Parts: sequence; C-alpha cells; structure tokens
Amino acid sequence: MKLLLDSTRCQGYGLCQEPAPDLVALDEWGYAQILAVVVPPGGEDAARACADSCPNSALRVEG
Repeated sequence: MKLLLDSTRCQGYGLCQEPAPDLVALDEWGYAQILAVVVPPGGEDAARACADSCPNSALRVEG
C-alpha cells in the first residue's frame, strides 16, 4: 500500500498529520510532506484516516 500526495491540491490545513504522524509531516507553512510513501505493516488504517481527513483530497491511498 502507498500513500500518495498531490501537492498542487494541498492547502496547508494540516489535518492529515494527526491520524498518521509517522507517515506525514508538515512543513513550516503547514503543507503536507510524505515521510513514508510505502505504508509499513500495521499502518494501513492510519494511512486511510490520513487520506480521509484531507478536505481537498490531496492525499490518496493506492494498493
């Protein structure tokens, strides 16, 4: 499973980091940065919650 970011859709709300702090970091302006493209075992639910929390659908889970 992969967590993918479309950075052109990210508006810097920062809601995505709370459910998955091991997968997503926020830069100094609050924009998402993927820490782990490949989701480690056991992180699937957090990755889905992370993608679901984005109001602009900038994050998506694949695989």
